[in-house]
Amino acid sequence: TLTPAMEVTPADVYQLITCNEPLHLATLQVRNAADIRAAKASLLPYVTPCGVFTRRRSDCLTESSGLVVVDIDHLESAEETENLRQQLFDDPYLCPALVFISPTGRGVKAFVPCLHGQNPAEGIQWAMNYVHCMYDTENTQPGKGVDTSGKDLVRACFLCHDPKALLREVVNFE
Repeated sequence: TLTPAMEVTPADVYQLITCNEPLHLATLQVRNAADIRAAKASLLPYVTPCGVFTRRRSDCLTESSGLVVVDIDHLESAEETENLRQQLFDDPYLCPALVFISPTGRGVKAFVPCLHGQNPAEGIQWAMNYVHCMYDTENTQPGKGVDTSGKDLVRACFLCHDPKALLREVVNFE
């Protein structure tokens, strides 16, 4: 759907992805699907981390969230994925509000605060470039690493079950 159902906070998203049993079952279905992309779209809820929209179009932004999403894809193993989730969360410059493993199980999504006064488009570019420079320097595999298609403010961020997702309770960057 292109019309939002409700507004949620990172804490709401955290609660959903760590504790919701129907989402857990849907995540397992997606990870076992022949066509993961189609399964995500039909089985998983999504959010637009960059803001609140009356309709999922860039000209319908009503309120910026102050967050951008960085999506890292096609990691080699569950261990690499789990390690990167923790590294991103612990990064003193990113200070993400929420970090979780993506629906495929081989990627990580991080909701990163924009710098004070920074517009979301600049924030997305900064966060993607930073993660690429700090965590993606040895990547030689096509498709692996920061997904730059996520620089659209209205990009859907599919949610999935991750019982070990990481939430930063207080984010203050003034």
